[in-house]
Amino acid sequence: MVDKYGVANDPYCYPQTEILINNFDIRSADILEDVEAELTTIRLEQFHDSDQVINFEYFKAIHFHLFQDLYTWAGQIRTVDISKGDTRFCNVARIEKEGSKCFSILSHLDNLSDSNSDEFIAQLTDFFCEMNVVHPFREGNGRALRLLCEVIAKRSGFILSWNNISPKQWMEANIAGYHGDLTPLIKIFSNSTRKIV
Repeated sequence: MVDKYGVANDPYCYPQTEILINNFDIRSADILEDVEAELTTIRLEQFHDSDQVINFEYFKAIHFHLFQDLYTWAGQIRTVDISKGDTRFCNVARIEKEGSKCFSILSHLDNLSDSNSDEFIAQLTDFFCEMNVVHPFREGNGRALRLLCEVIAKRSGFILSWNNISPKQWMEANIAGYHGDLTPLIKIFSNSTRKIV
């Protein structure tokens, strides 16, 4: 059986299912989805930026914070190669290297808090897209990455809000970004970001 990420005999899933092994032994995909949404929403509300250096380790800590109640592997790099449709994510053997490389993009953001928001948005969108291609975790990459981008924005003097983005628009923009066209993602980030006054 192949799951939504194209993994056959996925060690993260219960045998012969696409359901992720979880701390509550939930075997229903619908119930697991609901519980995951509820628990991560609670953890999101409890999240406080620690002022830790923003790097790959901090990203792992964010993922752990969001998913610790549900998955034993929260905050850990995945051990299987995954893809979604025609989108193939980073090979397992290269995740640490490519993930760390993505964070080098952020070094340019340090000096952008006093610059115009267009330059900041372009850099943040580039980082988001590159890290999304790495997709370091077995599940929960998008939620953890969006929270990380909110932290980066706030530390740089911006507020980033994901409201008013349709799932279709979001998916299409991410697919375009994967294929090298950042324009739709930049538009979303631009419409979702404002300078803190």
